[in-house]
Amino acid sequence: MAKVLHCRDVGFDCEGVISGDTEDDVMTQAAEHARTAHDMDDITPETAEQIRSKIRDE
Repeated sequence: MAKVLHCRDVGFDCEGVISGDTEDDVMTQAAEHARTAHDMDDITPETAEQIRSKIRDE
């Protein structure tokens, strides 16, 4: 089952939607999205865990 993350669910005013086959796929894409769309160069383990908790089955 595919996984999906809505950037808005993490707390950003952003329409970004990231999907992948696994949570790790979504997390990799989310890290790139955070860098390019939100100027977040450093994602702490706490932030990563918050993001991971918002990933849902598609």
